[in-house]
Amino acid sequence: MKPLISASELAARLAEPTLVLLDVRWVLGRTDGKAHYAAQHIPGAVFVDLDTELSGTTTTHSGRHPLPMPAEFEASARRWGIGQDSSVVIYDDSGALAAARAWWLLRHADFDQVAVLDGGLDAYKELGGQLASGEENNPPGDVQLSWGAMPVLDFAQLEGFTGTLIDSRATARYLGIEEPIDPVAGHIPGARNRPTTDNLDAQAKFLPPADLARAFQTLQQGAKTAGDDARLAAYCGSGVTACHQVLAGAQAGLQIALYPGSWSQYCSYPQAPVTTSDEQHRH
Repeated sequence: MKPLISASELAARLAEPTLVLLDVRWVLGRTDGKAHYAAQHIPGAVFVDLDTELSGTTTTHSGRHPLPMPAEFEASARRWGIGQDSSVVIYDDSGALAAARAWWLLRHADFDQVAVLDGGLDAYKELGGQLASGEENNPPGDVQLSWGAMPVLDFAQLEGFTGTLIDSRATARYLGIEEPIDPVAGHIPGARNRPTTDNLDAQAKFLPPADLARAFQTLQQGAKTAGDDARLAAYCGSGVTACHQVLAGAQAGLQIALYPGSWSQYCSYPQAPVTTSDEQHRH
């Protein structure tokens, strides 16, 4: 299944009995996603809570949004109504910054019949699509998930990684000019900055695949190991929006590994080196 689906494609499939719609509305620092869902959502959509269902329990060095345990994630997927033959479409109202996390987790669990709604709820509403209110639930599903299907990096592997590491946060955070969330400002040495929002156009839809591919290739060309290691990996603040880079890469035909712990985990280790200089033009 293609990683993205258009609003018109989704509208044509809403009556399919195997379709499972997931609404993942979430904004960092806010807890009103479910209220927005209850006010209006695409008919048939089930609300998914990113903090509790798409994240695990935090520990000292886990990062702010650690991955859920595989068994817990499978239980959540079944609760959403996902079965072995389901086709899943995920959306939010923030340019897929939250929906991408659910997409990545299902792909990591080796479930490939999943796509993100390009342009999110706004794209659907622009079509004049019908909306529903209140809370919806599906009959429990019977999906059997595994784990480990997507490439990942952990903290111990960062030092030996010789590919291109993408810092997906806003440039001011990458440079250490500001850090509104985590206790340490700056970035992982050698990382190159490409804010997740650069994947989107003015309508919060993904750029064409060729444009995305060029952008990632430009990052690789300036990296210190250009030509030696073609691998790409991404991190962000807590491992949520970096999934957006992986999704953009998939749309461009590129494989990007995820560092799930991301900056919030990395900076929890006092011995971890930190850089605040601009490494965008190093050769």
